Amino acid sequence: MKAAVVWKAGEPMTIENVTIEKPKSREVLVRTAYAGICHSDLHFADGTYPHPMPYIPGHEASGIVEAVGDEVTHVKPGDHVVGCLSVFCGHCSQCVTGHPSLCESPDPKLPAGVARRMSLNGEVIHQSSNLSAFAEQMLIHEHALVKIDKDLPLDRAALVGCGVLTGVGAVIHAAKVVPGSTVAVIGCGGVGLSVISGAVLAGAGRIIAIDRLDSKLELAKQLGATDVFNATDVDPVNDIIELTKGGVHYSFEALGLKQTADQAFRMLRMGGTATLLGMFKPGNKLEFEGSLFIKDRKIQGSSMGSNQFRVDIPNLLNFYRQGRLKLDHLISDRIELEQVNEGFKNLYGGAPVRQIIDFHTGV
Repeated sequence: MKAAVVWKAGEPMTIENVTIEKPKSREVLVRTAYAGICHSDLHFADGTYPHPMPYIPGHEASGIVEAVGDEVTHVKPGDHVVGCLSVFCGHCSQCVTGHPSLCESPDPKLPAGVARRMSLNGEVIHQSSNLSAFAEQMLIHEHALVKIDKDLPLDRAALVGCGVLTGVGAVIHAAKVVPGSTVAVIGCGGVGLSVISGAVLAGAGRIIAIDRLDSKLELAKQLGATDVFNATDVDPVNDIIELTKGGVHYSFEALGLKQTADQAFRMLRMGGTATLLGMFKPGNKLEFEGSLFIKDRKIQGSSMGSNQFRVDIPNLLNFYRQGRLKLDHLISDRIELEQVNEGFKNLYGGAPVRQIIDFHTGV
């Protein structure tokens, strides 16, 4: 199969003909249809987050099941599926208490460097995020998949596997936004825009979008933002506190920067909650003004939207089918696998929302 391989952090990927194993017990072989290029992929490829080399990136994908191993019960050949990196075991304390995105078991979720599913000329090609979606095929545990209806477009479905799930899930599961409340979103990339969509689904009364690109702010308005702030030259906190007469009930940081994390906390009204979704560089320390905690202000993280993806992904795609969740606007560009390095370069400019790799499945 053709796949994009990272050989050294910070260097361009090469397209290689990689050998992939046949599915073993509980494993599923998927023909990849579409894969989104996420900023998280960039953080690993440039070495910000260490990963065993060489490896195949990609963790946001849809596809069609080609073959299954022994004991697979969730899918069969021909099924349409979405992959999710928050693989769950189903029996650890986190899973059985309703937190599968925090699964603690090593059984289905192989740590980086452990999987031996792909190779090139006898050398192991490591799997990333238990998926490695920048390849024509994926060999993954069935607990990294969810079956979806065949009438749903696979390009939109791919988006739900990471960015949309993270953003909407953070609103619904982590922050538990209540109807009529005020929400602020800092960073209007794929995750931030999905937070806006989630806030619309939750019935937020006011949704404030903050970014440095007018193009993204315009898109935020199309998705449901009621107010927008371009933060290119200003700190928006005071303006937002004035606009909302005291601050927002909920804020979401989707960039992974110390400055914007601080802003997310400072723009809260009394009793408000800030949720951090951005990937901060390892070792980064965050500081917050202690006196602001006195009036019940809270700050929290959320892993992949605190999802229950076997339930959440079909629900989100059903909302899309009903017209209640907008996904079409999120696709910035469609590229071929051979253009993946160009796609990564585009991320540095900040303009793309989500570029997707089209593997020409014909579906």
